[in-house]
Amino acid sequence: MKPLFIKGGRVIDPSRDYDQTTDILIENGSVIKMKKDLKPPSGAEVIDAEGLVVTPGLIDMHVHLRDPGQEYKEDITSGTRAAAAGGFTAVAAMPNTDPVTDDPSMVRYAYDKAVKAPARVYPIGALTRGQQGKELAELGRMKHAGAVAFSDDGEPVVNGMMMRNALQYAAGFDALVIAHEEDPTLSAKGMMHEGSVSSVLGLRGMPSAAEEAMLARDLMILRITGGSLHIAHVSTAGSVELLREARAEGLNVTAEVTPHHLLLTDRLVKNSGYSTNSKVNPPLRAERDRQALWEGLLDGTIDVIASDHAPHHTDDKDMEYDFAPFGIAGLETTLPLMLDEVNAERVKEFTLPVLIEKLTAAPARILKIAGGTLQEGSPADITIMDPARSFIVEPESWQSKSRNTPFAGRRLTGAPLYTIVDGRITMKEGVLAE
Repeated sequence: MKPLFIKGGRVIDPSRDYDQTTDILIENGSVIKMKKDLKPPSGAEVIDAEGLVVTPGLIDMHVHLRDPGQEYKEDITSGTRAAAAGGFTAVAAMPNTDPVTDDPSMVRYAYDKAVKAPARVYPIGALTRGQQGKELAELGRMKHAGAVAFSDDGEPVVNGMMMRNALQYAAGFDALVIAHEEDPTLSAKGMMHEGSVSSVLGLRGMPSAAEEAMLARDLMILRITGGSLHIAHVSTAGSVELLREARAEGLNVTAEVTPHHLLLTDRLVKNSGYSTNSKVNPPLRAERDRQALWEGLLDGTIDVIASDHAPHHTDDKDMEYDFAPFGIAGLETTLPLMLDEVNAERVKEFTLPVLIEKLTAAPARILKIAGGTLQEGSPADITIMDPARSFIVEPESWQSKSRNTPFAGRRLTGAPLYTIVDGRITMKEGVLAE
């Protein structure tokens, strides 16, 4: 592999509080040197990054690749192509596949299938067998096989003793538990956020209390067990406050938020004419919740921005609102949506370095994986983006098999231009390497 030389870009590396114009030399898949006014070695491929932003490779710690079992919606090949097209060098794949990723062979399957993929795949193992909440899965063996965390995401762990056992057991070998916080007896098969909009529309609602009650329980259990707990797709103001208090107390808890929960509210269901692309779990909440999520993100209560990429076939979404599955496909819109927010300055404190930290150093730290830094000697996983590039979201041109997004037709400013994995360019100007 010939050397790669990135010249004159604005390099933002939050892992080292670094933000200045400089050059980067990459050889043999590693960052060799980062310094201003370097000279490219003979035979190097040169990327002129003047006017562009160069960052550690973006990491999405919450995606659903549907592989194996539902490859008609997405598979590891199409999902990683979507990741690379969206500027992501790595994704963490949730275990709600068919069969469920609840044993070492399924973890190895994901790694084996992603060997030549344009983005790295880090499997997350199921917390319980079959994600049924009745018996712990083989957590230790899955971690040995390479699982980076454990979760029953898509299904809450309803039994409190099961969650206690899981946290206690995982703490014994420093494993991360990721929780989908939802009390199903409170959410009661709801379709959208419970509030004034759901009342007007006549749709069964999912109250904020369904998330907050389960979160409060799990934080209480964490006090007993110790260990590491990460909260997936936080969506309510009450959850942000519970997390803020838990962190002030010193509990080892982290959290993520999705772009759609930061940008949209339950009014979209009405305004879109019941479009099933507005149906997601947890649901789009009220405006006060959206504002609280921004506050939590900016004060450090929420650590990570993650897509919760949930692809579905068009036929699955093209049905009555009650029967359509939950989920938004987000790998190819997450970075542009967030860059657009930075450019528009709608939230003054949401700067480019803050955004990059939430997409790089934070997920790498929480998952304890390589990446998230441009430190010399680190793997050359790099994203290069153009904050000024304007485009219209056109799902028909996506690398993902799925098109389920409420952002179709929206004009955004800011886009990824290069995705580099292990020193290899996997996406250039929107075109993926074959």
